Parts: sequence; structure tokens; C-alpha cells
Amino acid sequence: MSQSGLPDLDLARRVLRTEADAIIGLIDRLDERFAQAVLMLRDCKGRVIVTGMGKSGIISRKIAATFSSIGKPAFFMHPAEAIHGDLGMLHPDDVVVALSYSGETAEVLRLIETIRRLGPQLIAVTGSPQSTLAQAADLMLDCGVAEEACPLNLVPTASTTAALALGDALAMTLLVEKGFREEDFANLHPGGKLGKKLMRVEALMHAGALAPIVELGTPMRDVIYEMSRKQLGMTCVVDDGQLAGIITDGDLRRRMIDTPNILDLRAADVMTSHPVTIARTVLAPQALLIMEQRKITSIIVATDERRVEGVVHLHDLWRTDLI
Repeated sequence: MSQSGLPDLDLARRVLRTEADAIIGLIDRLDERFAQAVLMLRDCKGRVIVTGMGKSGIISRKIAATFSSIGKPAFFMHPAEAIHGDLGMLHPDDVVVALSYSGETAEVLRLIETIRRLGPQLIAVTGSPQSTLAQAADLMLDCGVAEEACPLNLVPTASTTAALALGDALAMTLLVEKGFREEDFANLHPGGKLGKKLMRVEALMHAGALAPIVELGTPMRDVIYEMSRKQLGMTCVVDDGQLAGIITDGDLRRRMIDTPNILDLRAADVMTSHPVTIARTVLAPQALLIMEQRKITSIIVATDERRVEGVVHLHDLWRTDLI
């Protein structure tokens, strides 16, 4: 505690600096082994099993979760529980990533014989390149640090931060190697704010019977009824199934000023031809940008052949917290 009676901020700054230095120190140690580890994970036909004891176990859980979030099936296996039945989750096509800073964690070492017998490949993440775990692994990734951030140099701090960062580096390099895209992320993260931002319009659009659609020859009385019933402030106009135009509330108001007998007209007489369309795979933020640029409140989702698949309204995007 400082002389003011408040916690020592200089100590907190040293902790952050030590942990930052631990991560920076990994950069020059990345070599061919890291590249081989990424390829091993990429080519893994089974699952990635991440294991570690204590604080390393907590980091292992996060690494496994990150792999899963980029489409690489991964699980955490508790090394103590593993020897009491959980080893049944291992398959010859799997890759095991084992975290142990000392490389001598008893619970982790007890898994080596079974891993070798069952056949999964083994990647060791350790701060001790000469340790038992490192020597037994197919690949060893060095995450050693000069010191822990703990003033007593005891509590795992800088070492766990380094292991976590190395796991993220593996996952993000694997992401690029796999060709993982925003669309893939959207498929795997349908919930939460990230999922909403990466949601495709096909998940938001009014489709089927909910989409307002009329034919070219539909009388305006029926056009207005369709627009009122679907409550999107517009309707698509189709000709033999293909999109021919759009009629919006604005179109109706403007036409009523010039044409008192508007009910005597048909959809083809009032519609705006060549409306803006998007594909069903477009992400919600992209749809919002187009609508803002065009100053429109609805946009039609159509195929390359101009077949109407649905309609997205600005209100649908409000519900995704994009606005």
C-alpha cells in the first residue's frame, strides 16, 4: 500500500508491463514448429482436445472455446477426470494440446501413455523445453517467461497470459489457414451482439406468405389491401414470377395527387421499375448500409434470376441492435 493509504498503482503497472513483456517475448520464438502445429490442427480429422491442470486448465478451456468458435471442434479434458473414464473421448484422429508450464504436472504426464496407445497427436505448450511433456510430444511450443508478474514470483500470471496469447495465435492463424469467413462466423454465433451483427438477411426477411407480392395486372384496390395486410409499407410487383417493380407508400401518395381515380389503375401503372435488391446471403449491416445510402425503408431479397425470396424492413434491423 502506498503512503496515501491507497493500493500501489506502480505495482499494478509493473504487473501489466511484465505480462505484456511475456507476450512480446513469444514473438521471436515463433518458428517452424508453430507453423507445423497450425497445419496439424488444420488437417485434424477428429477433434482438438485441450488439457491442463489448475490455472493451465482454465486457460485450456478458453483455448478450446476459441477453436470451437472458428469451426474447429474442440473440447476441454480435465486431466484428473480423464484417468477416471474421460479418456474415452479420445480418438486416433484427434489432436491433443496439453498445457503445463513446468512440463512435469503429474496429472498431465499420466495421460501420455494412453495418448500414445490410442494414437492422437500431441502438442505440448510448456515453459520447459527439456521437460518430460515436451520430450514426449510430437510438437513443443515454448511459452516460457522471464518471470511471473506476482511480486513473489509464485502465482501463475505472466505464464498463463503467455499461454493464452499463444493459444489465440494458433487459433487466429488457423482461422486464416481454413479460409474462415464472416459468413462462417455468423453461422456459429447466432446469439449475442456479435451474432446479430453478422446475421444474414435470410434470417430477418419476411418470406413466403409474409412477403407482400402482387402481379402486374393486380387492381390498385387489391394492391393497397396487400400493402395494408403485410404492413411493410410496400409491395413487390412480379410478372410471371419475376420481379418487375415495387410500389411503396410514397409512390401511392405521390400518384394520388396527380390521379384522383387511382383505384381504376393497376399495379403496372403505379410501380417503380428496377427496384434495389440484395441476395439472401448479404449480412444485416450491409443491408442497412444500402438502405441508408438509398434512403429506403424496405429492400427486396431476390435471386440472380429476379425471383422474390423476401423483404427486409428497417424495423427488422432495429431488432438486431444495428441502429
